[in-house]
Amino acid sequence: MSLSSEQSEGRRPVVARLMFLLLLFCGTICTAMIVPFMSYFLVEGLGHQPWIISVYAAMAISLTLVANRQFARRIDAGARVFPLVGLAAAGFVFAAGSLALMPTLWVVLSAGVLGFGISSSAVSTMFSLGGSIAERQAMDRVRFNAHMRATTSTAWMVGPALTFVIADGFGLRAVFGAGLLAAAAWIALWWTSLPRDITARAGGQAATAEAEAVPGQLARLPREVWLAVGFVFCLSTAHSLTFSALPVFYVQEVGLPGSAPGFAFSVKTFVEVFAIFSTPWVIARIGMWRALLAVTGLAIVTIQLLAMVQSFGQMLAAAALEGLYYGFYASLGISYVQSFAKAMLARATALYWNTLMVSGVMAKPCCGADRAGL
Repeated sequence: MSLSSEQSEGRRPVVARLMFLLLLFCGTICTAMIVPFMSYFLVEGLGHQPWIISVYAAMAISLTLVANRQFARRIDAGARVFPLVGLAAAGFVFAAGSLALMPTLWVVLSAGVLGFGISSSAVSTMFSLGGSIAERQAMDRVRFNAHMRATTSTAWMVGPALTFVIADGFGLRAVFGAGLLAAAAWIALWWTSLPRDITARAGGQAATAEAEAVPGQLARLPREVWLAVGFVFCLSTAHSLTFSALPVFYVQEVGLPGSAPGFAFSVKTFVEVFAIFSTPWVIARIGMWRALLAVTGLAIVTIQLLAMVQSFGQMLAAAALEGLYYGFYASLGISYVQSFAKAMLARATALYWNTLMVSGVMAKPCCGADRAGL
């Protein structure tokens, strides 16, 4: 074999991983464009009362939780991932297309809930598949998880900002048209880069033995997975409560300008990406469990400092600390849960993402009750 052929063979795994991350980015940016926009669209665009946001969110998130669970069971049983990602992309096109044509409440609560609810399952599915890809290419799973988390964080840094620029310049309805263009890139990458027969079933003798221990039935998740998820839930709830309360706190309590929360979010996300990429190095030096304890301590200190912010500069410094602890936690948390999963990687991954979603949903009414003095 010639040198050029050997170099070509060596590049193929790298190209495959880059295409996978690009596919993840496109799918995530579709979600990131729509999720924060729907609340604004329902109230400002359609003129409904804010309580309708809770109705839509409860319906869409409930469907996503169910879809994550059902897709994960199929993936752990050896089902092909290609059609599941395609179904998520089709759901987004269906919802965005329906709202671009008929932007009404009943379309939001029917096509919007169905399409966006199913499309949000793509992230969990891709993270389940990512662990299998890392295993097949002899790449450290923690390192590839960090790459995937950085990809999703970057998409969330770009998506919401792009959405409101489009809404301000071209109108609210144009956001759904832009979403369709992003979905077209998502579908094109899905069709050209994701193998038709690829699965995300865990490999290895121990995993195979566990998967086949009960013929015709999937084994239960180990107790350690549930304990790890409980830890993730506690830390995620603390972050969600803080994140939901900060915009109002900065503007109404501290007296900062209305643009301040946006600056804080940008700084947080910027630092978060660097923290995510540093996670494999941190784990190699001190181990995952010690790293998690250190991150928990940093979270406690950061939340206290956030509550003490009195100026714009202090806000930016506290936002950087928030991005530091959340970046480490985001990358460590999923790797920690997956480390106990064995043959049930997809279900453990889906449980992780469902936990993040549930904690986020719980945080908003809790913050509202606190503001009301309850």
